[in-house]
Parts: sequence; C-alpha cells; structure tokens
Amino acid sequence: MEFNEYELQRLFGHEAAEDEDPLRLKEYYFKSKVYSQVVNDLPLRIVVGHKGIGKSALFQIAIDEESEKNRLTLLIKPDDIIGIGEDTDDFLKLIRDWKTGINEIIARKALISFGLSFDGLRGKFNQYSGAVLDFLTSTFNASDKVNLSPSKEAIIKDFLKHNKISVYIDDLDRGWQGRKHDIQRISALLNAVRDMSTENRGIYFRVSLRSDVYYLARTSDESTDKTEGSVIWYSWTNHEILVLLVKRIESYFGRGVNEAELLAKHQSSLMNYLASIIELKFTGKGHWKDAPMYRVLMSLIRKRPRDLVKLLTLAGREAKSKGSDQIATNHLEAIFEEYSQGRLQDTINEYRSELPNIEKLILGMRPSKIQRKASQGYVYSTDQLLKKIRAIEEQGKYHWANGSQADTKELAAFLYKINFITARKQLPSGIDRKYFEENRYLSNKFTEFGYDWEVHPAYRWALQPEDAMQIFNELELSAS
Repeated sequence: MEFNEYELQRLFGHEAAEDEDPLRLKEYYFKSKVYSQVVNDLPLRIVVGHKGIGKSALFQIAIDEESEKNRLTLLIKPDDIIGIGEDTDDFLKLIRDWKTGINEIIARKALISFGLSFDGLRGKFNQYSGAVLDFLTSTFNASDKVNLSPSKEAIIKDFLKHNKISVYIDDLDRGWQGRKHDIQRISALLNAVRDMSTENRGIYFRVSLRSDVYYLARTSDESTDKTEGSVIWYSWTNHEILVLLVKRIESYFGRGVNEAELLAKHQSSLMNYLASIIELKFTGKGHWKDAPMYRVLMSLIRKRPRDLVKLLTLAGREAKSKGSDQIATNHLEAIFEEYSQGRLQDTINEYRSELPNIEKLILGMRPSKIQRKASQGYVYSTDQLLKKIRAIEEQGKYHWANGSQADTKELAAFLYKINFITARKQLPSGIDRKYFEENRYLSNKFTEFGYDWEVHPAYRWALQPEDAMQIFNELELSAS
C-alpha cells in the first residue's frame, strides 16, 4: 500500500464530509442506528452531537438518497441565514423573523433548483402569508417545464402529487460564540421550525447542532422543552466505528460488504480485514504491549469517526516517510504527540466561545510531579477531581462567556461535557468509559454513580510530552 496523500484520503476518507468526493462518500458510508431515526417522515428531527461525529456526512447521504427517490430536498447553510434575527432581542420577534426568513429561503432555493427566478415572484409569495407549500404548488403548476431534465421533472411531479419537501439545516454553529444573543437565536430557530412543521404539514425539517450549542440553548430557554422529543443524540460505539473503518478499507479495494454481518462479528475478526493496512498487534511497551491493535485505536479516539481519520492519516504519512507499506506500532508511536496536540487544540477552539479561559483550565489539568511519581496523574475519584480543579482555581477564577462566574462543580461538569474527561469504571475486560452523550446526567451535582473520572487518553501526550513512556505504562485499554 502506498500511503501518498491521494490514497490516504481515498482509503480513510476526508475528515469533512462536505469536502469528500460524493461518490466515494456513498461507497464507504456506514449507516448507524441513528440514520433511520433521522431520515423519516417525522416533521422535525434535531441531530445533536460533538464536532467530528458525522452529522454533515449523514445529511449529505440523506439528501442524496431522498433526491434519488424524487423527494424535493433543500440544504440551508450559514451563508443562507446571515442577518436573520440579528437586530432584535425580542424573543417572539426573533421567532417571527426566523419563520419569515426560512420560508423565503425555502421558496428561493426550491425555485432556483429548477431554473426559476424568485425575485420576480416575490409579490406572489407575499400573498401566501407563509404558506410556502401552497406557493410552490401554484408556481410549479404555472411554470414551463420544457427545459427540465427528466430527473427534475420527476421531482416536481412527486412534489405536486405528495406536497412534501425535506429541509436540511446544517453547520449552524459556524461562528458560534456562546453569547446570550447567540443562544437566543438558536432557541428562536428551534421554536420557528417546530411551528413551521406544524403549520405546513409536508415540510420535514432536519437540523444539526453541536452538543454544546444545543445544551446551552436547552438549559437557557424553557421553551425548548417542546422540541426535546425531536432531538436525536448522535453517538457511536467503538464497535460501530471499527465496522465503519472496515467498510472504508473494503470499499477502497472494490470489495463489497454486508453491514449487518460485520456488526455481528467480534472485533478481533474485524481486525483481520485490516491486516494489509495496519499491524494486528501493538508491539510497544507498557500496558499496551501485545494488545490487539483495534483496542489501541479505540482507546485513542473519543468515539468520533473524525478522530480515527486523523489518527490513521497521520500514521499513514509516517509510514510513507519510513518507506513502509503497512502502518506499524512505531509509526503510531511517532505521531501520538502530534495527534494529541491536534485534539487538544480542536477542543480549545471548539469551546472557547463558552469558556474563554478554557486553555488555562485544560493545561492546568497536567499532572503534578507528585501525581506523576505516584502514577496518579489522570484518574480521579470525584473528591480528587474537585480538589484538582480547586487548586487550578487558586490561580484565578473562571467565567463563562456571559460573564457569570463558574464554580468548581460547574467546571468539572464542563470538562465532562466536552469529553476532556470521561466517566470510568474498571471491568474484568478493561476500562468502561462513559461519555457525556451516553449519559448526560452522570455528572449532575457529582453524586456518586460508582464511576471515577479520567482524562481521555487522546489528550495525554499533549499534557505530558516530556515523559511519553510513563503514559504507556499508565494507560489502560478500553473494554472491547
């Protein structure tokens, strides 16, 4: 295997779905259980998950598949909604502005997709008072369809027959700063699309939000409880991510796979599919010595497919630089610090809008000399975790983006929410790690649930670059 840049991207996939070759994305896309929860004829689906979890990829595949079934589908991106609700703090007016703005975007995008001009029909649109489906039905019935391709004609025919349209709203957290007005706008948007899907039966909204964005909106605005039943928390199991990797590699070599059969296989069997690409065992030192490679990979990622893409792409580059046609243990060891630094910086960039001084907090979680000597640098009981954070706070208190002061337990909950720390329990088969998405109230008030707390392995080389060997000696593998 030649790990040049082109082949690496073809092999492992692009880290951003919107930049991926659509045909390649369709070849390797793995439909987790979340897909069917999102793509259906329910009026509102709100997909919530961390960055890199695969929300945009799901939307790309769903749009393509619905279009193939002749469903009229539209994608609304941040550029489309610039200016909506920017000039008011009145919540009811914000909702009204969103409804007006989205109705117009739907009408405009639908007409443009068939080569029709919206601007010349604005007067007619205004007469329909937000009934965008009726406006489109009237306009399509009156339009000349001679120059449309057969596929476009089929979509219009389906729309006129069933009066259904799927609207995907993606990437809304671009430019998110966590300010009060930002939170208000998102809350108003969720209220608006809920109202619109009720008032216009036949419009199916799918909205994607980063978990921290939704969490702030949900906990700041009581009206969002009306949309909670439409929320789908997007998460992966390590087993699903390994199946995803197998499908990517098998499709790269032109071999077909059965997803259900792969899901039924043990992870050790799945690893055999990867033997031509990755060494089957980790041959380094410490707790990971002679461990199955799949357990090492799964221990390093934060249950996000993008982490695996980044990790293996870096390792593939290292393998190429050493003239190897297979990713081996020494290639992974060589890039752990770079991978870890990248995940740390990603986290700081992603959540600085919520806690401006996040970098100082995270770097403050570095183990002290006493902790390193006792090999207790990354695992904490609840009391130990709070004590560690209090020691960091002695250097200065922390404030949220809205100006309010964060207390010790709130900072601990924040570290859990952003996946910097995970809940942890020792099992005979390995470490059971719980993530915020899997149990969002595990850390609520930090009552005892029988779990300790652990800095995720992905960050440790960035926090302790001077002693990588100690990290290997301390790290324990995730349960398979």
